[in-house]
Amino acid sequence: MMRVVGTLAMLVLVAQPAAAQRRCVTDAEAESLALVALPEIIRETGRVCAARLPDASLIRSPASDLLARYQSAADRAWPAARSAIAQLSDPAVELLLQSDYARPVIASVVVPQIVGRIDLADCGTIDRLVTQLEPMPPRNTASVIVTVLRYLKVDKARAGKAAVPQLPLCPAR
Repeated sequence: MMRVVGTLAMLVLVAQPAAAQRRCVTDAEAESLALVALPEIIRETGRVCAARLPDASLIRSPASDLLARYQSAADRAWPAARSAIAQLSDPAVELLLQSDYARPVIASVVVPQIVGRIDLADCGTIDRLVTQLEPMPPRNTASVIVTVLRYLKVDKARAGKAAVPQLPLCPAR
């Protein structure tokens, strides 16, 4: 089992360089990827920021309605996200993505890369942002995230620096 998990993680992270240059995800596929990651990102952010936020903070509440809604949306988005991951990876990964272990392994690789970039001084701002986005449907929040990533990708290209994790977004239409 550990060998399958290790192989899955390796295949998801390492696409063939020539093929990776030609592959991209649409905004809808990127939104599905964001939706799948968001519940765990929110949970982990709440854990990381716990000492900086009040007990009543939305992201510190592991049993909140917010997390339940996002988890439900993540479950619905998983098939599209799985397809996007297969599209970005080696074709051999598609069979491994059918495993029940695929989603937790992918989350264990992606979430620390995102949450690990949090500056503790920003926890209040993050909490405020999540609170402001809370009334929106999860799909809309994912759309906002993808739009911001697209903007930051263009802004990064102008500035010549990496500000956020890169997602191979297809050109906007």
